[in-house]
Amino acid sequence: MKTWVMSCIWAVVLSVGAWASEGARTVSVVGEGQVALVPDMAILSLGVTHEDASAKAAMDRVSGDVRALMAVLEEAGIAARDVQTEQLSVQPVWDNAPGARKITGYAARNSLSVRVRALESLGAVLDAALNAGSNAFGGLRFQVQDSSAAEAAARAAAVEDATRRARQMTDAAGVTLGPIVTMSEQGGGGRPEMFAAARSADMPVAAGEVVVTARVAITFDLLP
Repeated sequence: MKTWVMSCIWAVVLSVGAWASEGARTVSVVGEGQVALVPDMAILSLGVTHEDASAKAAMDRVSGDVRALMAVLEEAGIAARDVQTEQLSVQPVWDNAPGARKITGYAARNSLSVRVRALESLGAVLDAALNAGSNAFGGLRFQVQDSSAAEAAARAAAVEDATRRARQMTDAAGVTLGPIVTMSEQGGGGRPEMFAAARSADMPVAAGEVVVTARVAITFDLLP
């Protein structure tokens, strides 16, 4: 009797195990979608740095040039909400001569993040800023002010790409693609494709394009 009961239990366990193993047949893929946009905003990193004998003197020189820089930006039509301090620092300058390490002065720095929403004025803004005393140009990057529609389109393209990849794999393997089991977004964002700038009386800037990228990870069930 005990032998028969144990045999039944083992039969049930083996049956459940086989069913779970078969039901767990899946294929996982990652799809990517991209949408190219013409940028409509630039973000500049403009700064002023000076060295002087004392920390106060260095900071006073920096503060004077930054006030002039902010006035020039305002004259160029940059709104106050589009100008933000991103770094403010003062630190000693060391003479690292062997056996005679000492402070020889102080370096002060003030960096601004500036959003330029009218790209047609970007070259003029850059040139005016450098003429106003900005001597620490940290570069620029291009963005799209509202990329929500492009992000949605990129996600849809990523799902289509993932489905196409999964179907190619299952067709090659001779199995049938089933419904989606799990799906998650892997992140993404815009990235500049092109940029060129040269210091001149009328600084030329090529905005190129911004590519909004979306990636999704999808797990599909496999049908018998």
